[in-house]
Amino acid sequence: MDFFKKYSNQLIVFFCLLFYFYFAYFLERTEFSKLLFLWFSLFTLAYFLWKNNASDFKLLVSASVLFRLVFLFSIPNLSQDFYRFIWDGRMIFEGFNPYLSLPETFIEQLKYPVNQAVDLYNGMGKMNGSHYTNYPPINQLCFLIAALFSNKSILGSVIVMRILIISADIGIIYFGKKLLENLNLSVHNIFLYALNPFIIIEMTGNLHFEPVMLFFLVWSLYKLQQKKWLWAAILLACSVSVKLIPLLFLPLFFQWFINKEASLFNGFKKLIGFYIIIFSTILFLFLPFYSSELIANYSNSVGLWFRNFEFNASFYYIAREIGYLFRGYNEIAIIGKIAPILTILFLLGIAFFRKNKSMKKLITAMLFGLSFYYFTTTTMHPWYITTLLILSIFTKYRFPLIWSMVIILSYQAYANTPWKENLWFVGIEYTIVYGFLIWELFIKKPTQKSEWEKLL
Repeated sequence: MDFFKKYSNQLIVFFCLLFYFYFAYFLERTEFSKLLFLWFSLFTLAYFLWKNNASDFKLLVSASVLFRLVFLFSIPNLSQDFYRFIWDGRMIFEGFNPYLSLPETFIEQLKYPVNQAVDLYNGMGKMNGSHYTNYPPINQLCFLIAALFSNKSILGSVIVMRILIISADIGIIYFGKKLLENLNLSVHNIFLYALNPFIIIEMTGNLHFEPVMLFFLVWSLYKLQQKKWLWAAILLACSVSVKLIPLLFLPLFFQWFINKEASLFNGFKKLIGFYIIIFSTILFLFLPFYSSELIANYSNSVGLWFRNFEFNASFYYIAREIGYLFRGYNEIAIIGKIAPILTILFLLGIAFFRKNKSMKKLITAMLFGLSFYYFTTTTMHPWYITTLLILSIFTKYRFPLIWSMVIILSYQAYANTPWKENLWFVGIEYTIVYGFLIWELFIKKPTQKSEWEKLL
């Protein structure tokens, strides 16, 4: 017993490394039972690692980086999006504009504009290859960097992109710690993100670029907290230029500027300046790709997520079933247009009627604004939760942490051949998430601490 107590950290790290290694190099996403075992085992181990080392910041940082490095030489096994990333990067490397062409067109015409074109197209799949790219310019820059360093090897490109994502996570730890200190919150909140198995597997393992987006977002919020709003605007624009999601937060800055100024006129002037800098920076970053076809292709690709795609949805699936009862067919074309409108109205409501005067309140507004969007969207891929998780560490809410644990249930769809969702698993996932959210909002007493909060 003394042996386990003395070497508990070493044993936990060893088993984490062992499980991550198996996950990275041997697991197939169709093996749902193994997937669940590894997933919940890693969450359990992470819990004890957090609990046993609440005061050892350096150890937890080292473990966070070490666990990510396990994936360095592996090919992602839960997502195939990275093949499109490599395609886009190599297209730019060869002098093509990735926003103006479809991989499918080149393959059908037996024209191969990039190295390993057929392998990349087969890897990304017909659905991905038949749509215009929707990745913003800084994301494209990451893809280009992978092409610059490895233009003839898929694994080489994967390694380069993985290094970029790990570097972004290190940056998130750095600026996240500083922002937590400024907000008088425990710096160990950052490990609810950094040591989270969901983050390590979905981001580093499966090469989703949310960490790069969040690196700029957290840095931007840190600069805003320092009242350096010009730099905050530029960094927020960079965040949008990796993923478009931070655009949803723009209305929420209204009260931050208006209420922070002695003069109402000066507040409006800075707010307008803030928005002008953001949009000017975004336009500047898109400028190298400008074409008369760019806007049409890009908006069409983004619009597909609202008109065509369905996955792991919440209230949308309920609305869809109601549509089946009354109309007899899928109502995604209608519901997909209504959901974004409801999100905008919700964001405007909390922007103007909620007092977002402090950084904590502003981030809380961001958390619930984005949550509303995800609760009503037609498509909820697991990696989308990443933004909710990072925002939650600067608030008192932990439902995104619970969601990051149970989101694995959505992968049951890939255990079927052909791919098919089991709505019972989706129902279990959202029952747990909404149950915990309701508990946090309406039942939990201010003095009562959850097991997760006891770690902080």
